[in-house]
Amino acid sequence: MFITVMFGAGCWELVNPWCNLVTLSAHLKQRGKVPTDATIALLAEDGHLVSLDKGLKEGASPDPTMDSLQLQERGTYVLVQIIKGEGGAPNRYESLLENLDDWNPELAEELRNLSGLPSLGNGSKKRTGTQRSRQDQVPTSRSRRVGSLLSKTR
Repeated sequence: MFITVMFGAGCWELVNPWCNLVTLSAHLKQRGKVPTDATIALLAEDGHLVSLDKGLKEGASPDPTMDSLQLQERGTYVLVQIIKGEGGAPNRYESLLENLDDWNPELAEELRNLSGLPSLGNGSKKRTGTQRSRQDQVPTSRSRRVGSLLSKTR
């Protein structure tokens, strides 16, 4: 099983999530240039948020793996940093893909909603699970620019 994780200035990487969750989380934090103590999650194309922190909490099994997380094989995910709200404030969800508004305005809107921020009011409708066809999925494991991906999928 492999998934595509998008981050940075339009970069993506094909990763195998069927590994130790600590290893996967550390790898994605390093590639996304996220502090090691930060909490990260993966945002699916359908708006589903998968926290990579839930298996790492105190009291979890010593060898947590991604088998308990619901990731779609060959799915595309955006790396997200979760910033804990202080003093009763809601958590803030920040895309680590710099051009999320350009790549997928619906997902950017979903992150704003999750963060409790007002809508941009551009008339975007929430996605209802639309998936790209298998031929539109990312075929290699090297990091690439989103521009080449967009030309194939849009």
